[in-house]
Amino acid sequence: MGESRRGPVRSAVPSIVVSPVRRCSRTACGRPAVATLTYVYADSTAVLGPLATYAEPHCYDLCAEHSERLTAPRGWDVVRLAVDTGPARPSSDDLEALANAVREAARPHTRPERGRERPADPSDPLEVARRGHLRVLRSPDN
Repeated sequence: MGESRRGPVRSAVPSIVVSPVRRCSRTACGRPAVATLTYVYADSTAVLGPLATYAEPHCYDLCAEHSERLTAPRGWDVVRLAVDTGPARPSSDDLEALANAVREAARPHTRPERGRERPADPSDPLEVARRGHLRVLRSPDN
């Protein structure tokens, strides 16, 4: 199976590493996707919005050029939601949430008796009660 009259036999599946970057769904376009197109057939509407978090089977990822040139069938409406083409940058809220998650993970946890609520942690003035991984929080305004 290694040789033929024409030379070495090649696999039908190329052995390249798959890029983690999602690409444009248009044929022969290899540019990175920046927007997701979804059709709402019941309303005859095409919705073009920011790149979806996950690739969905009935949605189409489009690059900047193809998303700008998008047209819909006659009689259809196109709804264009704001698309941020710049790189996503962490906000101060993201960093604060990460710091809080690290603090929570570092806090020693005692296992409560089965079926009983764990008393509120006195170091957290917003926590009122806890059941398993769920917490009841008091409004910060009160």
